Amino acid sequence: MTETLHSKILGTGTPLLILHGFLGMSDNWKTLGNQYAEEGFEVHLIDQRNHGKSFWSDDFNYDLLSGDLKKYMQTHHLENALIIGHSMGGKTAMQFASSYPNLVKKMIIADIGPKFYPPHHQPIINGLNALNLDTMKSRNEADSELGKYITDFGTRQFLLKNLYWVEKGKLGFRFNLSVLSEKMNEIGENIGTTDSYNGPVLFLRGDRSEYIMPNDIAEIKKHFPQAQLDTIDHAGHWLHAENPKQFFEKSMNFLKP
Repeated sequence: MTETLHSKILGTGTPLLILHGFLGMSDNWKTLGNQYAEEGFEVHLIDQRNHGKSFWSDDFNYDLLSGDLKKYMQTHHLENALIIGHSMGGKTAMQFASSYPNLVKKMIIADIGPKFYPPHHQPIINGLNALNLDTMKSRNEADSELGKYITDFGTRQFLLKNLYWVEKGKLGFRFNLSVLSEKMNEIGENIGTTDSYNGPVLFLRGDRSEYIMPNDIAEIKKHFPQAQLDTIDHAGHWLHAENPKQFFEKSMNFLKP
């Protein structure tokens, strides 16, 4: 496969690659991306395969996502980089750093651990699959229909950001819903049991999230011996969106040379 990932590049300076989570896209990080760019980073907001404006593929797992990132760095002539990865993007970053440690200076993993997570997105997938985009005429109509499955307004807005007009009168999703529905188990996969990265890593967790618990710290340290763990206040799993000010401050403290 020769496809390379789609990205938006902001600013100049030290390369900083940002990887979104499951059913997200690079655009989710635009505001923070601009802030990092103002601090002297060349920020690469990346769409992972089957998401955003990147290519679609029937194949989907963390080894492939990690390989996509390596190819992206080669295409853009990046010798090494800082990486921020949220949720699924954090798993990609962990796998990438373990496989290609010389390409990573430091990384920040946002609210995800290296362990296996049982599939838990099924209600969201069911709701998305229930939408008949062939007959829908507006985002409001899609939101109303999706509300029957997903009560949380913020989650619906996050998902519906992926809606776009494929052509006049025809809505579509940016993500590859059929493949991602099929590959649900891959999203929760753990990184390889012997995989490790000895460089600096900051794990940021939301204080209202249960993705990283105290009993996960030993496993994090096994894979990432230099790992630091910090907490973002008043935030759940979407910690960078729920408390962007503190996320920016804590990430900048770590990323600065």
